[in-house]
Amino acid sequence: MKRRSFLKTSATLGSTAVLPVNAITTDNKKPVLTIAHITDVHIRDQDNAPERAANYFTEILRNNKFDFILNGGDSIFDASYDNVTREMVTNQWALWDQFIGLTSLKVHSCIGNHDAWWKAPSKQDEMYGIPYVVKRLKIPNRYYSFDQKGWHFVILDGNNAGITLDPEQMKWLVDDLSRLPANTPVLIMSHYPILSSTCAWSGGQHGDYKELKALFFKHKDKIKICLSGHQHLQDAVEYNGVSYFCNGSLSGFWWGDGDKESAGKYYYQETPPGYAILKLYADGSVRNQYSSVSI
Repeated sequence: MKRRSFLKTSATLGSTAVLPVNAITTDNKKPVLTIAHITDVHIRDQDNAPERAANYFTEILRNNKFDFILNGGDSIFDASYDNVTREMVTNQWALWDQFIGLTSLKVHSCIGNHDAWWKAPSKQDEMYGIPYVVKRLKIPNRYYSFDQKGWHFVILDGNNAGITLDPEQMKWLVDDLSRLPANTPVLIMSHYPILSSTCAWSGGQHGDYKELKALFFKHKDKIKICLSGHQHLQDAVEYNGVSYFCNGSLSGFWWGDGDKESAGKYYYQETPPGYAILKLYADGSVRNQYSSVSI
């Protein structure tokens, strides 16, 4: 698909916030960072998804000024099903490249459960599994951290047995948090929720949430916010001073019509397709606002 045709139509951005959370007094206070959180784009060549995704994304970028973008995984529609072929995987990643190429902003991504091709002919195939996803998303590793303007960002990979961090990654996380000076504000992003109210009726969450909860309590002066996707549902939970935001999905009902009779076209259950704007402050406060996109 050529870039011109990819951008040939435009949509207007819905201004309705589905659920503003953690509202704070901002008198005489400006955020040090403004970030877009997109997740579960599930790009594919059906349902006019490339053009619709481009319309959503260009309007998001046009109407807001961001420091960078956090991408919560499931970037492509699916590489994990048994019937997926090399051609299908290659095509989906090409569409992703066109989509994410609409911005020059830095994009920090995590890996979703639909991103890796497990049915490659062999484990030696260059497109097999997680390493190929790391390459396509242009991220340094399947899990990593970075710093921006006084905030520390941790990106996790929960694509292990039981939706957990493997021992190597857990040790890395423990060490990474321990190295931080006291009161350093931390944002953690994972594809799967660590804590979520919607897990009671859809999707799933980290199987090692008890271990993570205990670790976060140990660093309660640091951990401020955990972001996730996976559910395609928007919710917010706060526990022990940590805000857990599951920020819907850009694809809504996987680009299908969705629950249009009970909620609205392209909705998944009661959540419309959308994205979140995060404003992070020097004192560790945060504002997370999920906004729907016009359909």
